[in-house]
Amino acid sequence: MINTNYLNTMKTKAILLFSILALTLGSTTFAQAPDDCAVTLSYFTEPAKIKNYEAALPHYEKLITECPNYNLAIYQYGVRMFEYFVEEKGDKSKVNDLIKAWELRLKNFPEQTKEGDVLSTIAQIRYDNNVGTKAEQFKAFDDAFKKDPENFTSGKSLYAYFSLAVDLHSTGEKELQEIFDLYDVIIEKLDKEKNDLAERLTPIMEKEEAGTALTEKEKDAKDVYENNIGVYGTVESSVNGKLGQLADCDNLVPLYSKDFEEKKTDVSWVKNAAGRLSAKDCDDPLFFKLVQQLHTLEPSAKSAYYLGKLAEKDGKGSQALEYFNQAADLETNNADKAKIYYSIAENFRKKGSYGQARTYYNKMIGVKPSAGIAYLKMAQMIGESSNNCGGTVFEKRAVNWLAADMADKAARVDPSLSSTASATASSYRQRAPSKSDIFSAGMGGKTISFSGCWVGGSVKVPNL
Repeated sequence: MINTNYLNTMKTKAILLFSILALTLGSTTFAQAPDDCAVTLSYFTEPAKIKNYEAALPHYEKLITECPNYNLAIYQYGVRMFEYFVEEKGDKSKVNDLIKAWELRLKNFPEQTKEGDVLSTIAQIRYDNNVGTKAEQFKAFDDAFKKDPENFTSGKSLYAYFSLAVDLHSTGEKELQEIFDLYDVIIEKLDKEKNDLAERLTPIMEKEEAGTALTEKEKDAKDVYENNIGVYGTVESSVNGKLGQLADCDNLVPLYSKDFEEKKTDVSWVKNAAGRLSAKDCDDPLFFKLVQQLHTLEPSAKSAYYLGKLAEKDGKGSQALEYFNQAADLETNNADKAKIYYSIAENFRKKGSYGQARTYYNKMIGVKPSAGIAYLKMAQMIGESSNNCGGTVFEKRAVNWLAADMADKAARVDPSLSSTASATASSYRQRAPSKSDIFSAGMGGKTISFSGCWVGGSVKVPNL
């Protein structure tokens, strides 16, 4: 006879075992199911969208644990959430969570994330919130820049990177030469970013100057480009200010004099030393020694340029011009080529050869679109030529409109010159014909050509 109690007991155990297995398998499926990740993501993003981050936070924790690579929105909203807690609520306990959100984005969505941008952002968070020592903060920026310099574009972070280096020098943790080396890297990076923006801005300016209406997209792009050029210009001024007296001749000459005998056969060292003394116009016999040594070791664009500067200083303009032309032919680096073209242009300008000067100012702009100084110098030459261009008094004064337009270009591509260039443009417009002059001469809306003068081009008289 079958024992009914025994069967019931076994049946109960079997049901219990099945239930446990079902729950176990069910929970495993639950942790991995895409549908569940979608639901949790919705629970997180919906309150996050309306900045109800306290309600969103528990769901974020579940997402990064169970669905870390499900959707980029996890980290996009996660970053916003922790920025809110840290920056608006002042909750510094969430700083590490903010850093982790960026790190998880980079780890789980590397194809949709710019490494240099993220690493520099993390370094900036550490810096802004005083996380770690200054040496550790510097290393975070240094690692970010060296891993992905192309996408390390934040002006704020570039300044912090350099500022920390100078601070570490002041405490004896970095050599002066390290500061100079980093300065060169930072300035080159800022120049590149400004030039890239100026290159994109130039065709928009040309379209606008031609009297063609800009599209809304072009207007927006113009505002963005001009604003970002301004930011980089401000950062460059701040970097130069931070470097301050460290790069004065009083520091440079003893530094390089001390090492000259030991390093005079090191081409790279001689180039850097000569370049820095040249940039600061250090009037010291050491500069001549460095230039001569550089020309002996490696006759090059740089050595020819420095010899040109020395000849210029001695009042030997023609010899200087020969050296500068040699340097321009040999130079391959656009930033350095721009300096050479500027020196040649200045040489011609001082001689009164304005047409030739303009040729080299334009060559400078060709290799360095953000060279506002070239536009400003051309504006000054045009303004100085007003009495020599045009057949009537009205036409002679109209030249000032061309000068003003050229000065405006300087202000747009180089914010460091904005104040000077804007004042210069205003001055030229005041010298141009007034409304009553235009009315009296009956010239409103007419075009004046300056083809018979080195200035060339034409200008359309404003309509009354």
